[in-house]
Amino acid sequence: MKILLTGANGQVGRCVQDRAKNCELFAFTREQLDITDCEQLDDVFAEVVPDVVINAAAYTAVDKAEEEVDLAYAINATGPANLAKICQRQNIPLLHISTDYVFDGTENTPYVPEAETSPLGVYGASKLAGEDAVRAIEKHIVVRTAWVFSEYANNFVKTMLRLGKERDQLSVVEDQIGCPTYAGHIAEILLALANKVVNPGFKGWGTYHFCGDEVVSWYQFAQAIFSQASAQGLLPKVPAITAIPSTEYPTPAARPGYSVLDNQSLLAVLETAVERDWHKGLSSVLARL
Repeated sequence: MKILLTGANGQVGRCVQDRAKNCELFAFTREQLDITDCEQLDDVFAEVVPDVVINAAAYTAVDKAEEEVDLAYAINATGPANLAKICQRQNIPLLHISTDYVFDGTENTPYVPEAETSPLGVYGASKLAGEDAVRAIEKHIVVRTAWVFSEYANNFVKTMLRLGKERDQLSVVEDQIGCPTYAGHIAEILLALANKVVNPGFKGWGTYHFCGDEVVSWYQFAQAIFSQASAQGLLPKVPAITAIPSTEYPTPAARPGYSVLDNQSLLAVLETAVERDWHKGLSSVLARL
């Protein structure tokens, strides 16, 4: 099986490369493949002739997106639309990663894939537009995820470790609720799906959710990070953490207050055990760091 992977330098992209053992993986960074360039896409698809495409390319700078609207939409909406069109023409399944930010976070029970979307900012709106473009073709799977962390790129875990070394006290938001998700676990899901969708009899096309197994606030996630980091000897001293409301930490883009995603439909499609324990994922990340 040949897999064409976009966004190879991102958290999920790097983790897919680490785990793609029983396939031919052709991984492209943004510099190597600009998914907004149709001519370049045609050339790469002709060269690789993939059996399945995993789109992990994304503009993820949530706050900067409020200013860089055109760029966010180009990468998050136009790019996936281009991939969808070429995959449709060549009858290639497309796996696409999306986000909890397509929801406004006003619910208090886990969001199912069919829940009404209502993004709060440009990032979420651009990702939703990308989803819609992908859903326009038959052979697609959209996987929404949330609170992604890993040993790669920039993320909350690495930010907390850096701040923990620099400061004695930190304030962390406590009224945003979600499920941390290890990018390595997302990668395993995507590779399992890739093996499923190349089966001519596969019928499970659609939109699914995948996130970690335990619901916490950012404040509680920070506590877990510092607890494990201290136990592994990564921090000489654990900083004091103060829980604050979002109103005391204003950002250019609004965040969903509740980002818990319902995983059941995806687990049913995979028909196999799935690792979702983000504490294990966190331990693995800290060991690598």
